[in-house]
Amino acid sequence: MEIERKFLLKRIPERLEDYPAVLIEQAYLCRRPVVRVRDADGQYELTCKGKGKMVREEINLPLSAEAYASLRAKAEGTVIKKRRYRIPYGAYTIELDHFISPRAGLYLAEVEFPTEAEALAFTPPDWFGEDVTQDEQYHNARM
Repeated sequence: MEIERKFLLKRIPERLEDYPAVLIEQAYLCRRPVVRVRDADGQYELTCKGKGKMVREEINLPLSAEAYASLRAKAEGTVIKKRRYRIPYGAYTIELDHFISPRAGLYLAEVEFPTEAEALAFTPPDWFGEDVTQDEQYHNARM
């Protein structure tokens, strides 16, 4: 089960380049339900996501480079490219995505939670902007 909230930014956090980051390429084989393949700096996986926005089922399976390439060739629409920074924030990790394509320059922060109650009680840092968890235009599968 994935429990996650998404936010736009008011500003980029200071010293962003000091945080660990990976280059991610992901492509969608199906958008309803979401079936995605991802290359995160040479770590390949297939992900299936259930219905929902903040809370939904998510299954991740490892892929070989060959399987990734074969499935990526079957993708629907645009392939997303982004750099993901991992920023510690109390008990949580902020995954800050800086999109390269298709929405070049967009920054989107995601935070995952162990429970729905924690997600609803979360107080974001002051550099976070609007909560866009419920806005489908910010779900990667819709970009």
